[in-house]
Amino acid sequence: MKVAILTVFDGLSCTYSLGSVVAEHLRMFLDANISVKLIVREDCLDTYRCGVFLDERIEWAKLATNGDNQIELYNYSSLTGQIHETFFQEVDIISESLRNNLLDVNVCMIYDILFQERYLVLNVALRKAQESLPNIRFIAYTHTEPVIRPSKIEWPFSAKYTPMPNTIYVTPMNSGIVALAKQYDIPERKCRVINNSLNILAHMSEDVRVISNKTDLLSSDILMIYPARLTPGKKFEKVVAFASAIKNRTEKSVKIVFCDFPSADINPDLFKALLQRLGCALNLNDNEILFTSDLGYENGFPRRGVLDLFTLSNLFVCPSFSESFGLIALEAASRGNFLLLNEKVPALEELGKQLCTYFMPWDARNFGFDTKETYYPSEQAYLEEHALKVVNLMKENSVVYAKTIVRQNYSPKWVWENQLAPLLLGNR
Repeated sequence: MKVAILTVFDGLSCTYSLGSVVAEHLRMFLDANISVKLIVREDCLDTYRCGVFLDERIEWAKLATNGDNQIELYNYSSLTGQIHETFFQEVDIISESLRNNLLDVNVCMIYDILFQERYLVLNVALRKAQESLPNIRFIAYTHTEPVIRPSKIEWPFSAKYTPMPNTIYVTPMNSGIVALAKQYDIPERKCRVINNSLNILAHMSEDVRVISNKTDLLSSDILMIYPARLTPGKKFEKVVAFASAIKNRTEKSVKIVFCDFPSADINPDLFKALLQRLGCALNLNDNEILFTSDLGYENGFPRRGVLDLFTLSNLFVCPSFSESFGLIALEAASRGNFLLLNEKVPALEELGKQLCTYFMPWDARNFGFDTKETYYPSEQAYLEEHALKVVNLMKENSVVYAKTIVRQNYSPKWVWENQLAPLLLGNR
């Protein structure tokens, strides 16, 4: 499999929205070890390359234009009148260059070239090149909103509304499918959706990216981050038990990332092994309970990285036995997490009431005395009852629900696996 990406950008800056889309698709191809040829205009200088465009695996090619004279792109927005004098001469030059550059590829992805009026000469040239490239599949990405098809229009202006053979037309959202099919007068089955993706991990700290290379931080329905010293007072086992209750009662996928750091009062390896065994007994898999100390951060995970992880997570559970303030709860709340706090800890109760959190009673240290909780018919049954309530409340909370959907369904990984890869590699 070899894919050509055909663009006509003046530059490669990802501040341009379509430029960022191409950059994300390019990353998807490279991550999937698919050979990529990036075809650009002659005036797209090598010095423009930045970010993913610097990857050495990319094969670069430039469209031949008109010798020493750059081809001027005229704006044919009126779709009437006369074409410029050298139009078809330029079509011949560009189509020959396209044909030569596409001979060794299986699929060619094109972006807005069939739509933008100022690319009319490239549009027509592409169609001429296609006549001698019958085995290449084309995917035409329309980043701009489709337009109403005129009742009558003459060639070559009609190229904007004329379908190409062996081509699938793509729009970013389902709402554009009907309009896109009408623009080209094609069946809707020849149109597909590829959502724009949000590569949220690319904008996070290097430490979070290191963790993300070792475990999937995006797919879980419930992602819980718990930063704490590795000591019994932080009640790690209660976090594990509540995660298990969610999984068992709601069948939601869960993951806990403990941002742990060592304590002098306990053997960390023995304590982590104990928590893993507890999770296993409660129906959690090893990959659903992770410790950052096992992922290269033996002495603690950096604070900025913790805040970035809270941006990804959606549920913060704090069953701690004792707290003087609960700053970590503020940090979790600031990044849009649903909060579940131990109501028997005075500091957490006071803070939680201000933040409108969900409370549950766990064993706690109060002022001058300790409390002990008893659950009926069992603690796990009690946890599962509250787990169901918490999950339902999270779904009803528009902020928590939205950030979860964005993380899960608009990541490059999801878009690749569910939309672009099936179109590229599967049956048309």
